[in-house]
Amino acid sequence: MASILDRALGLLSRRDHSEAELRRKLAVPPVARRRFRERTDAQPATAVSEDEIDQAIAYCHDHDWLDDGRFARRYVSRRSKQGYGEQRIRMELMQKGINRDDIDAAFAEAEIDRTAQAFAVAVKKFGQPLPAEPQTKIKVQRYLLSRGFSFDEIRSIYTNL
Repeated sequence: MASILDRALGLLSRRDHSEAELRRKLAVPPVARRRFRERTDAQPATAVSEDEIDQAIAYCHDHDWLDDGRFARRYVSRRSKQGYGEQRIRMELMQKGINRDDIDAAFAEAEIDRTAQAFAVAVKKFGQPLPAEPQTKIKVQRYLLSRGFSFDEIRSIYTNL
């Protein structure tokens, strides 16, 4: 258990992880380091038991080093500042194993003006004033959709000019 716990603490010391991410990373045995060529003296990796992972996860929860709610709040804040919309961030959090209640709470706490954010992202990419020609306007809309903004948010940046 000590080596599994050491790996868990090492992963959590670098950045926050969701419980599902941490479980997935701990389940894979560490790969022997290789440098430029195959090493013949490398020891075979041993499988990690589910019980050891559960104990390490419980230990991290007990010491408040692992918290899905806190992870979701920080993730929403960071990705929003990077210019991503709510739909994309929600999808990413669900892929990381965060439940809907934690995701909803993180967005409610963030209180982000999505329309202003969509406008800022569009201006950063395409300049101001935003293009009004139909072909270029479609490019702006596609770009914002790929960043995770909704149709209403995208439409509002053109109607509220």
